Amino acid sequence: LKFRLAGYPRKHNEGRVEVFYNDEWGTICDDDFTLSNAHVLCRHLGFVAATGWAHSAKYGKGVGRIWLDNVNCAGGEKSIGDCKHRGWGNSDCSHEEDAGVICKDERIPGFKDSNVIEVRKPLAGWAAPGSHRAPWVGGWVWGGRVADATCTATGLAGRGSELLSPRRLFTERQQLNYRLHSVSCTGTEVHLSMCTFEFYRGNASASCRTGMPAVVSCLPGPLFAAGTPCPTLPCPCSPQPRIRLKGGARVGEGRVEVLRSSEWGTICDDRWNLLSASVVCRELGFGSAKEALTGARMGRGTGPIHLNEVQCQGTEKSLWSCPFRNITQEDCKHTEDAAVRCNVPYMGYENLIRLSGGRSRFEGRVEVAVGAGDGEQPHWGLVCGEGWGTLEAMVACRQLGLGFANHGLQETWYWDASNVTDMVMSGVKCTGLEMSLSQCQHHGASLSCRNTGTRFAAGVICSETASDLLLHAPLVQETAYIEDRPLHMLYCAAEENCLSSSARLANWPYGHRRLLRFSSQIHNHGRADFRPKAGRHSWVWHECH
Repeated sequence: LKFRLAGYPRKHNEGRVEVFYNDEWGTICDDDFTLSNAHVLCRHLGFVAATGWAHSAKYGKGVGRIWLDNVNCAGGEKSIGDCKHRGWGNSDCSHEEDAGVICKDERIPGFKDSNVIEVRKPLAGWAAPGSHRAPWVGGWVWGGRVADATCTATGLAGRGSELLSPRRLFTERQQLNYRLHSVSCTGTEVHLSMCTFEFYRGNASASCRTGMPAVVSCLPGPLFAAGTPCPTLPCPCSPQPRIRLKGGARVGEGRVEVLRSSEWGTICDDRWNLLSASVVCRELGFGSAKEALTGARMGRGTGPIHLNEVQCQGTEKSLWSCPFRNITQEDCKHTEDAAVRCNVPYMGYENLIRLSGGRSRFEGRVEVAVGAGDGEQPHWGLVCGEGWGTLEAMVACRQLGLGFANHGLQETWYWDASNVTDMVMSGVKCTGLEMSLSQCQHHGASLSCRNTGTRFAAGVICSETASDLLLHAPLVQETAYIEDRPLHMLYCAAEENCLSSSARLANWPYGHRRLLRFSSQIHNHGRADFRPKAGRHSWVWHECH
């Protein structure tokens, strides 16, 4: 069975459910529909779970057959076809009763389609970047191209080395179970599973008699190399890059923006796929792409759309080496901005920070671990709130894996729920691009904090999505003009303090004021609606409006 989400308006993880059965696409009736049904459907579509479902053709009426009616799932079924229902094509519904689902925006590890491939996180105990060890693979054809596919899938951008001498590892080898052999890659694959290979059948431990365990040594990109002078991307000492990621909450994800004719712009998502996305990821120092995102999933950009129909082969060093079509005004809009999620090496940064005392896992007092090297137990302590702001909170939320920063707090007396009282970090100053607080400037061992009590420890409130407001500056320049306006037409402006202080001394309602007038346009190209801090209960009606 094939399933898809359709309809309008919708996000990528929601929509009318359509099922392909008997060579024809059709819909599912909402009679007796439950959240358990939605769970089964969302998992089939590659999402971890459902967060809700929709009835009465919320996403528009479908066409064709209504394949299923009175569906009743327990929630653990592998397919909707395994659930109880009236039978295929047996329905008393109309398309006004088409069911829809809302899935959690998180992919199942191992799920892949043309634009998505999720890779399981490395197991605890895998080697650090620089010597990542792959699962055991046997065969004669293991070489540089296979090594590349393995390294980039673990987030390491550097070229994989040729096979290490297996004899170095022979003495470490226990009874090994081989799974694959005869692995053959072209070098353009974004993941080892996309190469051709054969499975061992039967007794896997007795196989690979003529071979040895395949081992790969990966080279980390400059951002992840030990002792790197540039813990942020882009490196401040390098030439200005011509490509960047914007709007992403985590390292290695965001809307793709390119620099052309001294102006940053976006890429249209027509024909955007994993091969092109992987070229972007490698160019920026990450591994291959695990997701090629379309439909402005990382927010809408502003300015020009520079490129369309980018078609990389996967071997290019830069996106600019790939064939593409120049954009024309009618081709694309910013609702079609392309984005990526890249494979990033597992660095363990999230184990060195935690929040305490908050009402949810997204907020709390920041606690960091120090001295956690060489098998020692980490010592947890607080961060001085002096100078702590939004940029520092952005880095903390990123390190925690909790998305964007809503607030950086310098006092957290109301979150006093932990027995951690020592201040271990002060003078933290971040650019906002770092991957962990330890990469920001700070006082090191020479702590300097005027208020050392726990009341003045730093805190954060994080959010999975955020608004991102940007003033359209060229419009202000283009529309600005000077105007003389009579005072009797400016009472509202005066009430709202829009005039200079000297206006109070004027001879109202006689005389004029000279005003600078301009149009203003503010774009929200973030991933959440913008709402004022003041709730609507505190809004005041003003007669001037």
